[in-house]
Amino acid sequence: MAMLKNELIMRNPMQVLGGPSADILSDGQFGGVLARAGVGKTALMVQIALNSMLHERNVMHVSLNQPVNKTNLWYHEVFGNVARQAGIAQPESLWESLLPHRFIMTFRTEGFSVPKMEERLTDLVEQRIFVPKLLIVDGLSFDEPIRDSLSELKHYARLHAIRVWFTIRTHRHEDPGPGGLARQLADVEDLFEVAIQLVPVGEEIHVKPLKGLTLPAEHAHLVLDPTTMLVKKRSA
Repeated sequence: MAMLKNELIMRNPMQVLGGPSADILSDGQFGGVLARAGVGKTALMVQIALNSMLHERNVMHVSLNQPVNKTNLWYHEVFGNVARQAGIAQPESLWESLLPHRFIMTFRTEGFSVPKMEERLTDLVEQRIFVPKLLIVDGLSFDEPIRDSLSELKHYARLHAIRVWFTIRTHRHEDPGPGGLARQLADVEDLFEVAIQLVPVGEEIHVKPLKGLTLPAEHAHLVLDPTTMLVKKRSA
């Protein structure tokens, strides 16, 4: 099993974003994946999460707009695509070994708040039921003022050495805010160390670093594969 994990880590498509360890954030840092609805934010998040799980680091995936079974399906499909791309036969045993490193938490959007999420997370941690190193918040609206809530979560993340990723929904034909970043980040940009945008260009989805990430020349042009939704270098 360890050999299978190492093989998948070595062939992990996320290495083109995060280097050999495929780590993009450090403990206590915030990252955001920005895109319009349906472009691939969750698919990229799941790849980030799977990398953490392969390194035996626990992932808490908080979904505000999808039930557990739909979120789990995302993981299963993306993992299957990664395993096929890596040429791993019969990957199901490896998949089962990764599941203890993931916990899916769901909320109804109208019933969600950052303090509620922290309370449920703290309950799990204090009882040693699940102690995450990576937190994904999928579906939080950045169209409303949320600076106070994010500042509180930032303090929590630093205190517990947790890396936090957010999906951030942008809108078609919306002008960028100051500094070229999306308007959704205008009031909270200083809380984010990394921001990545997914931009549809023709039939391709380009992966565009906006903040905190400099890609080497050989990986300067990245896309999400339209078939597998995995990160890859764009063909010349």
